[in-house]
Amino acid sequence: MLNPTMPLLLRCSDNAMPAITTQLSFTTSHLLNYMLQQNKFQNTDGSINEERTAAAKKFLGYLNDPQLKKEYEVSRWNSPGFDPQRPFLEEDQPDWKTDPKISKDLSRYIEINDELDATWNTITSGPDNEFTRAENGLLMCQRVDLWCAGEAEVEAALKHLLNLGKECNDLEPDTPEYITEFYPGASDL
Repeated sequence: MLNPTMPLLLRCSDNAMPAITTQLSFTTSHLLNYMLQQNKFQNTDGSINEERTAAAKKFLGYLNDPQLKKEYEVSRWNSPGFDPQRPFLEEDQPDWKTDPKISKDLSRYIEINDELDATWNTITSGPDNEFTRAENGLLMCQRVDLWCAGEAEVEAALKHLLNLGKECNDLEPDTPEYITEFYPGASDL
């Protein structure tokens, strides 16, 4: 069953095809798995690009390694009073990596960060906006068009959204303050 806090909407208007839609929180892991499963890493001639495919698998390995994640997070703070992820750092201190004290303290962080950046740049380097198009394709999976659909198609659309939302089904309701649901005919209102 879908989480009751996850909005499942029937979209219908004069200027749009009817659709069942929802909002799922996709992560980078979901996107890379989708791209690998759908063979989205392609060369301009349509053949599979092994370099970007291997980079995606490598990046997924990084994302699934709790020890590496922890080491990355902890090594970020090895230089007291300095944050390598501080906003506008490259503008304020463009040569911070050449500082002997900081580069020695943050050597492991810089090593991991450079490897992640190189892998990510390889993944997103595909032709014809391959990465952006795959991202949009994954976002389209949360909407199922119902143009000329019958009962079986609507049921299939709901099952599709159910399967898509199983992993992302731990949503917490985000109701605005001071707004409650109105039930017409309620005696206490």
